[in-house]
Amino acid sequence: MKSGSFLCVCLNPTIQNTLVFRSLVKGEVNRTAKHRVDASGKGVNVARVLQQTGREAAYLAQLGGPTRDWFLSMCEADGLRVAWAESGSPIRVCTTVIDEAEGSATELVEEALPVAEGTSERLLAVYARELSSAAAVIVSGTKAAGFPADTIPAMVRAATAAGKSVVLDVKGADLEASLPFRPLVAKPNLEELLQTYAPEKAIALRAGKLAYDGALRDLVARVGADYWKRFGTHLVVTRGAESTLYWNGTALHEHQGRVVKAQNPIGSGDSFTAGLTAALVEGGSIAEAVTEGSRLGALNAERLKPGSIL
Repeated sequence: MKSGSFLCVCLNPTIQNTLVFRSLVKGEVNRTAKHRVDASGKGVNVARVLQQTGREAAYLAQLGGPTRDWFLSMCEADGLRVAWAESGSPIRVCTTVIDEAEGSATELVEEALPVAEGTSERLLAVYARELSSAAAVIVSGTKAAGFPADTIPAMVRAATAAGKSVVLDVKGADLEASLPFRPLVAKPNLEELLQTYAPEKAIALRAGKLAYDGALRDLVARVGADYWKRFGTHLVVTRGAESTLYWNGTALHEHQGRVVKAQNPIGSGDSFTAGLTAALVEGGSIAEAVTEGSRLGALNAERLKPGSIL
């Protein structure tokens, strides 16, 4: 692979605060000496894992506010190159609360504040410069408020028109509007796929009132067949620690990855995306790519730092 070949885009940068408690008592003061802070968000996690596998990657996002320099210093400490445009808005802080006694990880998510007017134009100009040296583009996550609706589809259109491989880990309108530009893979998780095509089922799934069954599998198969027929796009649907579903061009398949004792699952989906993309771009089959994605996702889950396999 040539230098700078993976361009990892996420329009929602994050400073991730991870707190670990032996046992969390709700409604009480809980103290811990086991905690860490990292530059994160889906694009950072993807780029960091790719770099940890020995590949070249860059992260593209909008940055602003009083913690911008702190965020950049954390990326620099990880050896991660960042291409960015001024957003005029602060970087959000999200918190992971890990309860060791319960074996749970709870994610507390701040919604990003709107970016300033002109941010999209500035970012797309940076994107155009970075795209010229990229072999593959990975677009992950939701975009912060203030971006025009066509920002992500415009990135996908430019990339595929330039002959770049594109992997999408997005949902909803961003996903549907990007598909006509024929990305290589669409990789939502099951809840995100349902949010896009069956919102009531997504609500039930999150509430624990909807089990994965033949009907859900058939829904994934129908979407996978449709993506392949109309756009030549592979659908890959992750389900956390459960099996991954993917359309190989003729049928829906399932892959069960290695079962691990998770320390922190945050970033495992992004690690999966990193492995999936690298394997495909380097000539692997979709089955081989899913296997590599699962391997990296499991390695991440065994570590405390989100979006890390080392």
